[in-house]
Amino acid sequence: MMQRSTGDAVARQTRLGSRGLVAFLVLTNMFIPLSTDMYLPALPAMQENFQTTATLVNMTLSSFFFFYALGILFWGPLSDRFGRRSILLAGSTLYVLASLSCALAPGVQVMILARSLQGIGAGAITATAMAIVKDCYAGKKRLRILALVQSMAGLAPMLAPMLGALILRFSDWRSTFLVLSGMGCLCLVLTLLYRDTLPEEERVHGALAVSYSRMFVVARNRGFLATALIFACTSMAFMGYIANSSYIYVSSFGLSEQSYSYFFAANACLSLVAPWLYVRLLADRPKRVVAHGLFAVAFVAGLLVVLLGRRSPWLFLFCFMPFSLVNTMTRPFATNILLDQVKGDSGSASALINATFTVMGSIGMVLVGAGSGSLAAALGSWIVGLATLQTVAWLLLMRSRLPLYGVKDVAA
Repeated sequence: MMQRSTGDAVARQTRLGSRGLVAFLVLTNMFIPLSTDMYLPALPAMQENFQTTATLVNMTLSSFFFFYALGILFWGPLSDRFGRRSILLAGSTLYVLASLSCALAPGVQVMILARSLQGIGAGAITATAMAIVKDCYAGKKRLRILALVQSMAGLAPMLAPMLGALILRFSDWRSTFLVLSGMGCLCLVLTLLYRDTLPEEERVHGALAVSYSRMFVVARNRGFLATALIFACTSMAFMGYIANSSYIYVSSFGLSEQSYSYFFAANACLSLVAPWLYVRLLADRPKRVVAHGLFAVAFVAGLLVVLLGRRSPWLFLFCFMPFSLVNTMTRPFATNILLDQVKGDSGSASALINATFTVMGSIGMVLVGAGSGSLAAALGSWIVGLATLQTVAWLLLMRSRLPLYGVKDVAA
């Protein structure tokens, strides 16, 4: 596929402008943390309201992520065929309708269904947003944009639980989903202002099967797939924390929902600074070495959580924070490597990247809370085990004959 100048796609945004485009990308990257973290403080209240079990209530979270992953795989290749704008419009509309259905859900089963549809809509937004980044930016500029977007989007997990707890003080959990539907409406408005960044001549033509076949072409790149799986292990452990954090702080440590939101937000503050720390301190370092450093910090953090995290909420917070730093640095680092492995098929590549991280994260949400005993210790044990697995797998990948553009071109 002929490579065009990425600057042309930015120049085309006469209504949004270059800064407006970045703001749009920030908003699209806020959908997932807002869709999950805002209602975390309400999980115990939802269980009581629906008169059901914690397992079923947690399914409103895991079902969202499962269908979000499916949505990414469904919508990503379609954005390479029909353009980014049409997919964003469809996904935003579905998200708004599903959010309203969540607010009106009479029972937990309807809630799970509505959350599943919400996940499918969010999948369209996220997959398309990453493809837009590939359309518009390249090289170090793309790395800086990824860091900026993730840093600004880091406000979402910091503010979302506090906003959710505040809503609970004046209303109930249903109002949370009314707020989310409003966010979907804002995305719809910005999508109408956005000019498609994928020109007609660069789109995939032919039958729909051709669009989806491109995803398998990307997946057959074994260096791409191996790298995605290795770094998705970090997401696996972090999403285990997301799903179980309210139970750790509220049920295990006895904090109120409001106090829990402050601890959650304090940890999320790292999302604001971690991408910039990576750009300033690590971006020019050899990628092989950076990866090993990230895995090593994760291992130490997990060990500290196992040894000290059960003693108090403060110790748990400070022991877990280094892993949060690693998680936030890993995403732009891994995404930039993965996008460098493909020349075209940005939608398909974006779909596979997001789906891999999401599926692995969903598995982590289930596994961390599946055992008995201390949830904090279980989380720490998973972090230690996964960091060890990542270190071994990365060493094997570096010594293999699989090329990895920007990291190694031939076997070491």
